[in-house]
Amino acid sequence: MAKDKTHYSCTECGGTSAKWLGKCPHCGAWNTLIESAPEAASGATKNRFAALAPSSEVMALSDIEASDVQRTPTGIGELDRVLGGGMVEGGVVLIGGDPGIGKSTLLLQALDALQRQGLPAPGAAGPSQGARAPSGGSAPRAAGQRRGGTLYVTGEESGAQVALRSRRLGIEGSQVQVLAEIQLEKILATLAARQPAVAVIDSIQTVYSDQLTSAPGSVAQVRECAAHLTRAAKASGTAIVLVGHVTKEGALAGPRVLEHMVDTVLYFEGDTHSSYRLIRAIKNRFGAVNEIGVFAMTERGLKGVNNPSAIFLSQHSEPVPGSCVLVTLEGTRPMLVEVQALVDNGGPSPRRLSVGLERDRLAMLLAVLHRHAGVACMDQDVFVNAVGGVQIREPAADLAVMLAITSSLRGKPLPKGFLAFGEVGLAGEVRPAPRGQERLKEAAKLGFSVAVVPKANAPKKNDKAFEGLTIHAVERVEEALQLVRSLD
Repeated sequence: MAKDKTHYSCTECGGTSAKWLGKCPHCGAWNTLIESAPEAASGATKNRFAALAPSSEVMALSDIEASDVQRTPTGIGELDRVLGGGMVEGGVVLIGGDPGIGKSTLLLQALDALQRQGLPAPGAAGPSQGARAPSGGSAPRAAGQRRGGTLYVTGEESGAQVALRSRRLGIEGSQVQVLAEIQLEKILATLAARQPAVAVIDSIQTVYSDQLTSAPGSVAQVRECAAHLTRAAKASGTAIVLVGHVTKEGALAGPRVLEHMVDTVLYFEGDTHSSYRLIRAIKNRFGAVNEIGVFAMTERGLKGVNNPSAIFLSQHSEPVPGSCVLVTLEGTRPMLVEVQALVDNGGPSPRRLSVGLERDRLAMLLAVLHRHAGVACMDQDVFVNAVGGVQIREPAADLAVMLAITSSLRGKPLPKGFLAFGEVGLAGEVRPAPRGQERLKEAAKLGFSVAVVPKANAPKKNDKAFEGLTIHAVERVEEALQLVRSLD
């Protein structure tokens, strides 16, 4: 018998190759080609993206009528913050995270909160402007057809398992509709018949379409099913949340085109051994990116943390060497985070290890310390950690990291109530951080007394919001180190 022809698909970009290669010829990713069977070409497959951007007349930008999108708050403040205010009609959200981190728990709580508060159910209002149902897709709402309620589609659990989890979370008498199904055509038929305001697909890797012969979770199935569900959301106005698996590197599994199709991409972060979880917006067409929501895992599910700075600050009775507090900015939220450094004898091959910060940036800061401040760590092991498992991605942490390293090297703690922030350049200058006034107001509100900041971030006039906070403005690294020594 003739052997069935196969090809190799890239899990990053979805590109295909006739033979296996170590490097994808389309996107350049390594070890991402997997064997799969070719799909028969069909009209639906060729035009799967046609409905995502429907054709319309050419118009001048000033002549197009546009209004702010209406949002439906989920009732969970931290989730609404990351979404930009709530769920958007016809919006598609992709949320990913490690197994067991709390994705299904949070979404079940959000659906129950939406159901209890009463979702808007417009009457004759049709779908969003410009959204039309394609041939073979879900039909738009008919005049007078009402949309409301929530739907939880589970492909990894049975309905009984979802009910047991809801009872463990203390959700009693919930009216959330549950559908245990993984076939795409049946899910689309249920969405068209029920017309829910919000639907959750848990997870997109378990859904399959009869039009394709590959197994659920393959590149072709994930891409095709996500395209059909996105098409249904735009045509009917139902907000759809897709739950996605992640790879061992922590990225969303499946082709990267999946992230381009949806409107919002959220990532769950945190250690499963810790009770705290972070949810971060990587992409949001209806709100700000890099927003962060903080949750605490309790026996009753995930609870929002209104003051996340308390999580990322260690409770020291007295100041200790190698510890410095900085004010980092996550989206629109200033947060106080403690950075700890440990400098120890390293021998001929010293180690450079950072947790929560970029390792390459740590090596650069050590070089700047040596060149411009005369602090040498060439024969020392240097370990840097951001308390609480938070990931600091902005360069405004540079000054705090350098002060923590010098504090550990000298064996002398920084003053009580001390904080610092600012970017450090290769020439030794201290550059300003964005929205410095808001950072200082957050520090003053939490009772900090001494701050070392870039000169451009220093307040220009006396402000009652900074009462009790002594602000020292510096221009160079050596100036900041001399100031800290004078405060001992």
